[in-house]
Amino acid sequence: MWERRIRLYSGLYISIFAVLHILNHAMGLVSLEAMEAVRRVLSVVFGSGPGGTLLLLAFTLHFVLGLMALYRRSTFRMPRWEAVQIWLGILIFPLILVHVTGTYIAGKMLDFEPSYEYVISILWVSSPMRGVQQTIMLIVVWGHLCVGLHFWLRLKPWYRKWIAVFYGGALLIPVLGLLGFARVGRQLAEIAEFDPDFLRRVFAPIARSDPNMVADLSRVEPNGWYVFAALLASVMVARLIRRAYRNRHGTFKIELPDKQLVTAPVGLSILDALRAADVPHAAVCGGRGRCTTCRVHVGTATRHLPPPGETERAALARIIAEPEVRLACQCCPRRDLAIVPLLPPTATVIHANQPGGIQGREQKVATMFVDLRGSTKLGEEKLPYDVLFVLNQFFAEMSRALEETNGHYAQFSGDGLMALYGTEGTIEDGCRNAIRGAGVMLDRLETLNHRLRRELKEPLRMGIGIHMGDAIVGTMGPPTAQNFSAIGDNINITARLESLSKDYGCFLVLSEEAADCAGAQLDGLEPRFAPVRGRDGQVCVYAIDDPRSITFVEKTDTEKTGLAATPQ
Repeated sequence: MWERRIRLYSGLYISIFAVLHILNHAMGLVSLEAMEAVRRVLSVVFGSGPGGTLLLLAFTLHFVLGLMALYRRSTFRMPRWEAVQIWLGILIFPLILVHVTGTYIAGKMLDFEPSYEYVISILWVSSPMRGVQQTIMLIVVWGHLCVGLHFWLRLKPWYRKWIAVFYGGALLIPVLGLLGFARVGRQLAEIAEFDPDFLRRVFAPIARSDPNMVADLSRVEPNGWYVFAALLASVMVARLIRRAYRNRHGTFKIELPDKQLVTAPVGLSILDALRAADVPHAAVCGGRGRCTTCRVHVGTATRHLPPPGETERAALARIIAEPEVRLACQCCPRRDLAIVPLLPPTATVIHANQPGGIQGREQKVATMFVDLRGSTKLGEEKLPYDVLFVLNQFFAEMSRALEETNGHYAQFSGDGLMALYGTEGTIEDGCRNAIRGAGVMLDRLETLNHRLRRELKEPLRMGIGIHMGDAIVGTMGPPTAQNFSAIGDNINITARLESLSKDYGCFLVLSEEAADCAGAQLDGLEPRFAPVRGRDGQVCVYAIDDPRSITFVEKTDTEKTGLAATPQ
């Protein structure tokens, strides 16, 4: 994180200088004197003293850290905007060499102050091709600056409100700078045409300098090119060496939801591995850990993964992610794993820090489905507001029953609800609490019927299904309507058991798995085998009229291995 912060802050300092410098060019639309006056002010801030030292340090750090980021990048397969920013940044150094050499370095070596008259005379009058090169350099610098700022600021909530202003400035500032430069260039060209001594006077500081110093100055630019080429070549060679090293130290496989397998060398992040395999995956911030659009669910593999670093922890904390959710751009596996992307590859900046999709963990959970019988007939006999009153009373009583028995109210639909037990604590306690919860619900239903006996022609009836098994449990749903719930095959089975209570004419249908896990005493009840739609095989269940009659056995440590049992 510290490296990225230094790159960011150094880039911001350079950006401030670049914006002010180009605006200084724009003052040429007023006059050469105005340009020169502003330049003297800026030279006090950026040309010497702490400001100049800080600018040189910022440029050096930004360039060196940029090369380090290029080295660390595992693949060059990336979104177009990332490629544009990287290659524009690489082009800046060789393009800016001539400008830095002819102004700052020349001024220091030959002991004179390069003025706008001196610089523009060289670029417009004496060597027009240099002027074309500097125009290209300005466009490259400005493009790198704008792309970097845009893809940093677009994650800020306030940026979208001001984006039109930023876009206008991004177009207007370089145009004004180039127009100011061109106006003064044409003015100086006219002066040079009518005054033969003009160029001799402007270039006098160089003419009277030591020829050896001038010769040394002329070698600075090509030597800078050699240094730049050597650094860039070193980065590319280092990348090849690293790849060979990684290939010798093992690989890992990523299994995607469609059963596609991606193999990558140890050391790559999940995002880099997917990009290298040309698998589309969301990453709005470009894999810098600034957003969470690349997040994936890793399931039980989380115990084998390196713990999240500071950048990843901060990003995941913003969306209150479950432990099984990791950022693909920051997580570097060393073993095979299966992942589930939590956002589509087309996710945009709107989703950058929004919770959404499924964020949960796989665990055993007891599930209860409750349904109020005869709600359609109730709606035919009463006015809508009267029906609403009755339903609100019913759900209030069921909610209190859940609170009494440590159940979680997960969701409701019309005249039914879904509840979870055992999300905290042991699954055995969860199953027992679910069965006890059904008994408390029956008590409260009888109390509600007594209270509404004058309101209803017939007492309210309900059916319950209880089952246990593995499910994905956690926060899920659209960003604006998230809730803690569960999904999975066992949840679907529970819903089917609840509907069977109507067929069997009973209050509760309890699966054999939930009964065994709870240690329920069901002597005298015959098990039934019920088919479940969309699933092969049958489920063994018990049809129970009154769950309050169920007793439990308390299992000791040895009994959990099947050796003994004692009644509660």
